[in-house]
Amino acid sequence: MTHALLSDLTTRATAKAHSAASACPCGATATLADRPDATVVRHAGTVAKAHAPDTTRTDLIPRLTAAAQLPGILLPPLSPTPADLHGRLVTFWPYGTPVDPEDPDAAPWEDAATLLARLHRTPITAVAPPSPSADTSLPPMRGPAKAALAVTRLRTTAARHPATSPVLHAWSTLPAWARAETPMPDTATLCHGDLHLGQLVRHPAPDGPWLLIDVDDLGVGVPAWDLARPAAWYACGLLPPDEWTRFLTAYRTAGGPAVPAVGDPWPALDVPARALTVQTAARSIAKVVAADRPLDEVEVALVDACDRMGFAPPESA
Repeated sequence: MTHALLSDLTTRATAKAHSAASACPCGATATLADRPDATVVRHAGTVAKAHAPDTTRTDLIPRLTAAAQLPGILLPPLSPTPADLHGRLVTFWPYGTPVDPEDPDAAPWEDAATLLARLHRTPITAVAPPSPSADTSLPPMRGPAKAALAVTRLRTTAARHPATSPVLHAWSTLPAWARAETPMPDTATLCHGDLHLGQLVRHPAPDGPWLLIDVDDLGVGVPAWDLARPAAWYACGLLPPDEWTRFLTAYRTAGGPAVPAVGDPWPALDVPARALTVQTAARSIAKVVAADRPLDEVEVALVDACDRMGFAPPESA
């Protein structure tokens, strides 16, 4: 992130906050995130986000439209049209209170699961009516593509690390759609694409209802992908069984279609959970190599899970 972009993004966030009907309780503007794929700043009740450099209007505008049309599920943007800033697309959002990472017992697993179920049950035509214009069509959910990018980065930056081999072997056992080599088998279900607890906020802040945020990966695809991260962490021994049960039970109670209403959910979850395990392990190893440090306990657990996956085929392709 260049200083000019961060400075101008801060200026835009401040101006947007001051344009609101109510008076702005001015204070310092905070940088909430500053990564190559996103920079996010906040001024009072307004958040400005500079999206990844390769984000296109064709993909982003229908995702913003979907968020605007599902205000009880997704945090709606302040404007349905992105702005241009230093070659980056910028969107504006109301501020919401995030999940407190220091209070894991208060993690809103039931709320996350219920929101996902509602999202998955939403007809595509409700957020993207049929149109000859490509600008109104929802793109594919980006989960598999992001996993493939993590594996590509692993190959280019950490090929010689001893943990890389089992991760790549586990990746090779997955079906082509999970590796973003062919289209996903489901093209009619609305998915978030990158569900984790950091993707929820309370709005209105500080104690409004929980809503999903971050539409960068939103699209049509396999809904089980949205359950895959908690499923993977549970399978790796990193998420307590009771928290996984709370999440899965709430999703089923809300009528979520990604897994059967009763019985074993793993035939539906196995491939996405494996893919998320590989993605997370690949990112971890790349970071370890960049920082020149050993794997920590969590990272070892992820690599060990990939090693086990290489010897047992997925339950479903």
